[in-house]
Amino acid sequence: MSRRTRKATTSDPGAPRPTVSVCRGCCCGTPKIPDVDHAGQLAALRRSLGEIAVVRAVECLDACEQADVVVVQPSAEGRRAGGRPVWLGLVNDPDAVADIIAWVEAGGPGLADAPDILDLYTFRPSRRVQQELGPS
Repeated sequence: MSRRTRKATTSDPGAPRPTVSVCRGCCCGTPKIPDVDHAGQLAALRRSLGEIAVVRAVECLDACEQADVVVVQPSAEGRRAGGRPVWLGLVNDPDAVADIIAWVEAGGPGLADAPDILDLYTFRPSRRVQQELGPS
């Protein structure tokens, strides 16, 4: 009988800080999306949010038609207040990154309203992707 252990992750519902997952898979963060400073985008998020959120690069989130994809997950407090993960697509300009930073600095999902402009970037992943990622 094999014994598996489940790794604790910072994106679980009890995470004390928001988690910002930046897709860097097959399309996001690659030359397939030209004229975007992908490394600069991730660096700006880490530099600005490193003290208040977990910022991580993740493998393909299987939403390539929305590249570049960023998922903002609430902190434990934000989840208790009703916050849920927010998927943002086509995050291909510095202004969108700045809006994400401002929102997370204000508390993120459940604790602060996202800047209205981020409504243009919000999308819902397919049911298949949602099922693979687990409950939101």
